[in-house]
Amino acid sequence: MLGLKLNDARGNVLLMVCIFVLAGAFASVAKTIGGVQAMVDMSLWLLPQQLILVGVFIASCLVSLSVGTSCGTIAALTPIAVGMSGETGYSVALLTGVVAGGALFGDNLSFISDTTIAATRTLGCKMKDKFKANITIALPAAVVTMLVYAFLFHVPESAVEVTSFDMNRLPLTLPYLFILVCALVGVNVLVLLAVALVLSMGLGLMLEWQWTALLSAAGEGVRGMEQLIIVTLVAAVAVEAVKYLGWMDKLMVAIKKKVNSCRVAEFSMAFLVVAADVMTANNTIAILTVGPLCREMSEYYGVEKRRAASILDTFSCTAQGFLPYGAQLLIAAGLAGVSPLNIIPYLVYPLFLGIVAVIYMLKKY
Repeated sequence: MLGLKLNDARGNVLLMVCIFVLAGAFASVAKTIGGVQAMVDMSLWLLPQQLILVGVFIASCLVSLSVGTSCGTIAALTPIAVGMSGETGYSVALLTGVVAGGALFGDNLSFISDTTIAATRTLGCKMKDKFKANITIALPAAVVTMLVYAFLFHVPESAVEVTSFDMNRLPLTLPYLFILVCALVGVNVLVLLAVALVLSMGLGLMLEWQWTALLSAAGEGVRGMEQLIIVTLVAAVAVEAVKYLGWMDKLMVAIKKKVNSCRVAEFSMAFLVVAADVMTANNTIAILTVGPLCREMSEYYGVEKRRAASILDTFSCTAQGFLPYGAQLLIAAGLAGVSPLNIIPYLVYPLFLGIVAVIYMLKKY
């Protein structure tokens, strides 16, 4: 896409900036014409109040599993989550964290996810084998997460009960329904957001909004992402500095000298990919960086390649979920209007994903 390779750092940064611009413009136009509020009211009408968080989490899981990108899922669903906050009484940070957690579920499991492709290619295993190993980690973590959302987060007293929905407002939900349907069939996230933006502006014109007002709304949405874009570019420069100084290479050499068993090899793989993710702020690049060494360790110490691929993908997604300067939290924070640090305490799924992954590695030995 855009003539850029998967492991091209500049390509990843450019892709992120394009997503920021389109997501900001789409969210602003959809909100202006009333689409966000209509989608929120319809969702609250369909879901019981006690299961709002569970419903949002499942929707995010399904979309990310189908589209294969956590960033695209977050860009599509965060505005709806923000709108739900005012009606349900749940904090914006909580609902945004629910969306981000579900988005990482699909990023970890999807066959078309860049992390899945990177892990299976660098470790030399089949996608279906990696999926079978991965599902035993991701699914229990998702189930525990849903139980936490259902029983530990009580419905706020300020929640508004929606008992009806005006079907005349149904056309306003079309841009978001379009995103959900297209995500399920695997449409590219940039194409998806661009078409949704055009669809929203078309609806606005049909509702007799002035095209100048719609363009102004789109511009406001893009301007709202300016700080986020600047932070992304600064982070990209820092990542290149880390790579240039060779800190990651030195870390990999030091760890390799300490490995003396199969169990230590697996935990070393997990540590390496987390360290690489912290240094690069990109889980795909982290996997590609440490993948060759992890494959060497898996062959030498007899670690199944599907286990090694699953470990790399799982721990890279876990680490990415808690990086305030990572793409996922930056997009979520930009659209929600909150600090990434405010979202992190509500990232229940990445926490349980890491815990289950550690249990997964311990129980075999």
